[in-house]
Amino acid sequence: MAAKWLATQARGIAVGLLFHSDRGSQYASDDFVDLIGVFEVTQSMSRAAEVYDNAVMETRSVFASYKTECVPADGFETRAQAKSETFEYIEVFYNRQRLHSTLGYLTPVEAEQAVGIS
Repeated sequence: MAAKWLATQARGIAVGLLFHSDRGSQYASDDFVDLIGVFEVTQSMSRAAEVYDNAVMETRSVFASYKTECVPADGFETRAQAKSETFEYIEVFYNRQRLHSTLGYLTPVEAEQAVGIS
């Protein structure tokens, strides 16, 4: 299975999903826009030159956690290392072990189970 489909297979996509991001080239690319279009996801982006538009999302998001808890200060040595450690961080630690205050100190998997999603 192509890597771009892994999250959709593992987690599914809810109707009416809103994907908010900064204006990074990976999120503005035709490939990404086409991919989220397949799932009828609404894309929300920060405005150009609005450096604070995404600040709340960045400081309290999975991306901020990922950057501080997983990515080495000097970056990954190889692409393979980045892929392997990122997968391990998300699938093993972040979703199944890390407690989230916004989820009542449950893991994402526990929170989904509590409401009957997974």
